[in-house]
Amino acid sequence: MISFTVNGRNVGVSAPPMKRLLDVLRDDLSLTGTKEGCGEGECGACTVIMDGLLALACMVPVCQVEGRAVTTIEGLAGGGKIHAMQNAFHENGGAQCGICTPGMILAAAYYRDHPSEAEDLREALAGNLCRCTGYKAIFDSVKAAMSR
Repeated sequence: MISFTVNGRNVGVSAPPMKRLLDVLRDDLSLTGTKEGCGEGECGACTVIMDGLLALACMVPVCQVEGRAVTTIEGLAGGGKIHAMQNAFHENGGAQCGICTPGMILAAAYYRDHPSEAEDLREALAGNLCRCTGYKAIFDSVKAAMSR
């Protein structure tokens, strides 16, 4: 049994130790907001926050999550309201097909809370690829959320 916290809730899963965190979240815990884009750690669609840092769930074996805290897109909202970054993506058309959106929102929310860790927005979102847009609506969404 591997025990950890997901979105503030303690969970325990019986899974092979090398099963990807992405698959545990989606298949075992029914948290399907985290998406698989490439499965190789290149696109950022599976981005989660683990112990306060960004992580790619497709690259993390679940055995490395024992005792840690994971936040998925489902856990970003709180108090019955969506997160300001989620709202800004909604208001500014920052989502297209939806594959990159959860990872993009988590990376942008992390950047909003830790602006000194990247020189600019483009650097902060460099690990998250969108195949649908020219990024303008995404950048507009993040800028709108950061100005609030």
